[in-house]
Amino acid sequence: MTFDDFYQKGYNWVIRYGARAIIALLLLFIGFWVIGKMKRWLHTGLEKRDIDPSLRPFLLSVSVIFLQGLLLLAAMQVVGVQMTIFAAFVGAFGVATGLALSGTLQNFTSGVLILILKPFRVGDNIIAQGHEGIVSSIEIFYTLVTTFDNRTVILPNSKLSNEVIVNLSREGIRRLDVELKFPFTVTFEQVRSILEKTIDKNKDLLKEPRFHIGVSSVDADGYKVMVNTWVKPLGYQDSKLFLQQKVMEDLLESGIKLPGM
Repeated sequence: MTFDDFYQKGYNWVIRYGARAIIALLLLFIGFWVIGKMKRWLHTGLEKRDIDPSLRPFLLSVSVIFLQGLLLLAAMQVVGVQMTIFAAFVGAFGVATGLALSGTLQNFTSGVLILILKPFRVGDNIIAQGHEGIVSSIEIFYTLVTTFDNRTVILPNSKLSNEVIVNLSREGIRRLDVELKFPFTVTFEQVRSILEKTIDKNKDLLKEPRFHIGVSSVDADGYKVMVNTWVKPLGYQDSKLFLQQKVMEDLLESGIKLPGM
């Protein structure tokens, strides 16, 4: 190939594609500038919506990469690059990847939803998949829950987003129920008077909402009394154990014996 042939082909290419190339470059320049502005706007928006800090960089990166990919595709289309083969290749690769990583992608998507929607937060007391404990960490693929007997339970996020979760901390308070049985020789007024004094002395129990004491059932050999009082979610089990201990001690000091004692 002589220099004249090379020059002629270059000249023809410039005549045919030069204007398109210039438009594509302008499109890229303006597009990247707009994406930069949108990135700052998205960052501010995520902060205002209280999105989890560990999720913000990921959402920003995915959004920017997606926009940049669309921009590059648009620029290639302006130049005249045929996208049929490229689109088919990307589609086939996406299908193969999706099939290979279906379970992982489910956990990933569920982790993003949990971090955005916040059905529970780090520090919440939850019951999930038959385990009760404190949420110690929320990762993209799994959530760590520390049980009260100090076991670490690793729960896939797909399980947490598709099944029932009981959040015991969300309302800020939790009702504590204690049921006791008494013979008919002991009057309800005697029992209520003792229980009211026991509850009033217990500093772990909340003053509001007000506690409630009532007869829950009547049997052939006696009746049952239900105590409903309110505590903070954390330390619920300790509060229940301590209340039951004090109730038993105060009843015995008053000369009232529980059945079987």
